[in-house]
Amino acid sequence: MTGYRLEMKGIAKEFPGVRALQGVDFAVKPGEVHALLGVNGAGKSTLIKILSGTFRKDAGTILLDDRPIEINSPQDAMDHGIATVYQEPQVLPSFTGYEYIFLGTETERNGTFSVVHRKQLRERAQRILELFPADIDLTKPVGQLGAVDQEILAILRALSRKMSVLVLDEPTSILTETEKHVLFRLIAALKQRGISIIYISHRLEEVRQVVDRLTIIRDGKNVATLDARDQTTNPMRIAELMLGEKIESIYPAKGDDIQEEVLAANGLSLGGKFQEVTFSARKGQILGIFGLVGSGVQELAKTLFGLFKPTHGTLKLHGKGIELRSAHDAIKRGIFLVPADRRREGLIALEPMFFNVSLANLGEVSAFAGLIRGRKEKKRVSALIDRVGVTPPDVHAKVSALSGGNQQKVIVSKGLFTEAEVYIFLEPTAGVDVGAKSGIYRLIRQLSRTAAVILISSDCEEVYGVGDRIITLFKGQVTGDTDVEKVSLQEMLLLGVQGRI
Repeated sequence: MTGYRLEMKGIAKEFPGVRALQGVDFAVKPGEVHALLGVNGAGKSTLIKILSGTFRKDAGTILLDDRPIEINSPQDAMDHGIATVYQEPQVLPSFTGYEYIFLGTETERNGTFSVVHRKQLRERAQRILELFPADIDLTKPVGQLGAVDQEILAILRALSRKMSVLVLDEPTSILTETEKHVLFRLIAALKQRGISIIYISHRLEEVRQVVDRLTIIRDGKNVATLDARDQTTNPMRIAELMLGEKIESIYPAKGDDIQEEVLAANGLSLGGKFQEVTFSARKGQILGIFGLVGSGVQELAKTLFGLFKPTHGTLKLHGKGIELRSAHDAIKRGIFLVPADRRREGLIALEPMFFNVSLANLGEVSAFAGLIRGRKEKKRVSALIDRVGVTPPDVHAKVSALSGGNQQKVIVSKGLFTEAEVYIFLEPTAGVDVGAKSGIYRLIRQLSRTAAVILISSDCEEVYGVGDRIITLFKGQVTGDTDVEKVSLQEMLLLGVQGRI
């Protein structure tokens, strides 16, 4: 007996021209939370897709409780008690919570005339829910529930099928700090019941909070397996192992050439969301705004981009008052927003890069009667994606095929195509690996030399590491406004989490 619930030994997988996995080993114990880490393209997604039955391995062995198993389909994985809850799980909004939990297993017998007993389903779902520290109204439509409740329902759905191995893919990417702790309590309860959890995340700072061990893979090969409780297992060491190189800092040097004011807000307010926000955004300086989800930071970003009309206060561009009536109006005036949800708000995933980038300023590449000058379009876009470092630099590549970091760079290219004077970055590295984060931060710093840059994020360390001047919001109120060297990271966190030091 090895003591492992699940072992993957010597797993190999090739795609045309790419050796995605080269003999990877991975093992998780009963009741253990084991992180699987690596930059985008390292092979972790391929490994999980083999475990979940989406891909078939080319070589290697999978053992469950010391017995060899074959997983050739998602149904095989479920039959073996292996479940995967993906980032932003797919739900059916009109289904109630208990209907979603038992979707596909509503009756104990399959048949044309099998009867669904809804009262029994509700009672069964409630019994599962009561085993864990979560309070959800299972009679509500799933579409009316928050992100963390939807994620918990996806986990309960897996539990209803006698799961023993649970894969959580970027489980906290869209959760608030409060919601994260709800999820962490659920994970602790799952551990106590002996369930093995494979945890995938780009948020290195949270890994040590929740996992017992972590395995790092790079270029399809094992790099290290570490004890998360070891004092040497810190985010910087993990990042260096993921990247394969020594790094001094993920963040670039601070700005030292503050220039003229570009955009200014005075007493800007949006009823019920944020109040009396005043700032000055200048060239040569990154203005960082920190606040948790629900603090008003997202609404502030969208107000600055013309998506919401402020209920009070003024905006000035180069000293002249402006009123933004729409996002199109903001772009015309040289203000560009890099949104938090790049897939829904920033990109058309099934279209190529050149289409996505030029869409922001079609007039630049249009001829008579609005006809697109294709050669000019592709030449301009090619120069921009080369400048920001998109990989691969193929303007014909569909955006859906790119990693999260490269998708974010495509959106920045859109902003460059508009020749904006103000760039607003909202949650710029959500779902992005540490290597891509560093590149994005350096790109933001480069932009600040010729334009005003505002970075808005619920990641305190990100705002502190990148920003030159820092504003904190708590429940819509400004609780801090100072140069970064005059406040500590801990003080800034307290100002954003509880509104005071």
